[in-house]
Amino acid sequence: MLVSDFNYDLPEDRIAKFPPKERGSTHLLVLDRKTGAVKDSYYKDLVDFLNPGDVLVLNDTRVIKSRLFCELPDGRKRELVVLEKHGSEPQRVMYRGKLRVGDQLTVRPEGIRRLASRGRAPAARGARPLGRELPKANGPAGRGPRVDSEVVVITGILGNGIAEVESNTSLSELAQLYGEVPLPPYLKRNANKNDEKRYQTIFAKEMGSAAAPTASLNMTEDLLEKLRKKGVKVRYLTLHVGLGTFLPIRTTNLEDHKMHSEWFHIPNETLRAIKAARKIIALGTTVARTLEYYAMTGKTEGEDDIFIYPGYEFKLVDALITNFHAPKSTVLMLASAFAGWDNLKNAYEHAKLKKYNFLSYGDSMLIC
Repeated sequence: MLVSDFNYDLPEDRIAKFPPKERGSTHLLVLDRKTGAVKDSYYKDLVDFLNPGDVLVLNDTRVIKSRLFCELPDGRKRELVVLEKHGSEPQRVMYRGKLRVGDQLTVRPEGIRRLASRGRAPAARGARPLGRELPKANGPAGRGPRVDSEVVVITGILGNGIAEVESNTSLSELAQLYGEVPLPPYLKRNANKNDEKRYQTIFAKEMGSAAAPTASLNMTEDLLEKLRKKGVKVRYLTLHVGLGTFLPIRTTNLEDHKMHSEWFHIPNETLRAIKAARKIIALGTTVARTLEYYAMTGKTEGEDDIFIYPGYEFKLVDALITNFHAPKSTVLMLASAFAGWDNLKNAYEHAKLKKYNFLSYGDSMLIC
């Protein structure tokens, strides 16, 4: 099976560059995966398609401000995206621009002005920096003198724009202080104040994602309340969206692609609900992958590296609420596995004709 098989034409004007003015005011395309029939609806009317006894599962991960702007000693600018950390493994980042082992990157305090506007500015320029002195590293990373500022040192280059790093202050703390929301690159813009709120679900709780579970961005408290009143059980799990979201598939054959692992946890309350469910509805591909990984392994916490593409037989998920995905992406392939590629492709063509908005800030579809 070839990656190129899962391609389609996505016009630039169909990509939603900004969130809708009102959360949840988007369209919903309903696709019957058995017949291929499509129906146009609205996200706020999702309640009409779910029934008492159904269980809707949501991902309560919270996005960290993982995009850091840095400078090399000669003033050249570099951009880092802090990636999720698994256990005792070294901290990793994605980077733009050329870097080598031993490079020392000073974090540019792009966020200081934003903090100052909220009355929480850090110490004035010239004051003692927040970070501690970083001891001189051993081996190749030990080039240059010790540093006394917010510095990230490159300790390993792993390829595909990924590096291992060390820092005097934890990267999670640096991201919280100075980071920006890591908007998807296809939006072709920097995050603004509105993105800090809108590139986050209303139920985001567990800090740790490098990207939002975007199928949930249209969900509202009002809709959740309507679903509960109808008898739909709403339950949560956590999967920290990470490296796999950013990396393109670089293999020709689909089967040769290796998914990066992401940490997940399924609470007992959610397990009890899905075992008694009439139907299980996954809100997003992150939820679908987590539930299917549990179905395959019996694990309720750990590292999830499941790659779902056509030919996979779903074991738990009965319906999927998801976005309109980018060509040749792993999430498009999961949706294809669930709906059938021909059905999904026809639905996408219908959506383009009807002027639906695609990708993270766009409209949604229910595949049932």
